[in-house]
Amino acid sequence: MPQNEHIELAQKRFGKQFDHYERKRKKEAREPHKRSAVAQKLIGLKAKLYAKKRHSEKVTMKKTIQQHNERANKHKVEEDVAPGAIPAYLLDREQTSRAKVLSNTIKQKRKEKAGKWEVPLPKVRPIAEDEMFRVMRSGKRQKKSWKRIITKATFVGPGFTRKPPKYERFIRPSGLRFTKAHITHPELKCTFQLDILGVKKNPNGPMYSSLGVLTKGTIIEVNVSELGLVTPGGKVVWGKYAQITNNPENDGCVNGVLLV
Repeated sequence: MPQNEHIELAQKRFGKQFDHYERKRKKEAREPHKRSAVAQKLIGLKAKLYAKKRHSEKVTMKKTIQQHNERANKHKVEEDVAPGAIPAYLLDREQTSRAKVLSNTIKQKRKEKAGKWEVPLPKVRPIAEDEMFRVMRSGKRQKKSWKRIITKATFVGPGFTRKPPKYERFIRPSGLRFTKAHITHPELKCTFQLDILGVKKNPNGPMYSSLGVLTKGTIIEVNVSELGLVTPGGKVVWGKYAQITNNPENDGCVNGVLLV
C-alpha cells in the first residue's frame, strides 16, 4: 500500500470527525484572508512572483466558469470544400454545429471549482428552529430548559457514542437515525439502497450540517462502491454526493437523487 493513503484508509474504516465538514468549511473561508495577508506582507521579487501566480489562477478560474456557462453554444463550422456542387439556395446559409459537450467527470470537476452545483431541488422551504427542535426540561424540578431534542431525521457515524446526559445539549433520538438511503441514478433510472457516509450540506445552515440533520434538499455523501463506478484513471469511486428529495421524518426512509 502507498504510504500516502493512510488518512483515506482511516476515514473509510472509522469515518470522519464529527465536525469535519464544519472545520473544512471554516478553513476554506479563512483562506482568502490568509492569501490577502501574505500578499500584503511580501515585497520585491517574491511579491511579483506571487502576484503572477495568483493572476494565472484567476485567469484559469474565469476560463473554467466561462466554459461551464457556454456548454451548448453554437459556432461556425470551418469552411471545408464540400464534394459536389451546392445548390444556389444553400450558398448564403451558414452551417452551424453544436459545441462538443465535455465529459461528465470534467464537468463535475469544473463545477466544483467554480462552486456551481446543478441540483434537482435548487430551492427548499426553510425550517424554523421551533419546528426543528423541541425543548426538553431537565434538572431535579424540571426547571432547566437548555436541552433540545431534534425532531427531524438524523445521521450519525457508525462509531458514534452519546455524551453523558449532563453535557448533551442536542439529543438525536435513535428512532429517527438513518444509516441507509434509497438513491436513484438519473442516467441509469435505477434505485439502489446505499450506505450514508456523511452529511455534506444542509440548506438550513451549517449547524444542522454538523449535527447530521437530514431534511429535504440536504446534500449527503453515499457509498457507491457497489455500483462499480470508475474514474478516468481507473480507480473505483468510493463516495458520491446525492440530494434528498423527500421528508424522511414523515416517510420513514431517505430517498434521493445522485448528483452526476
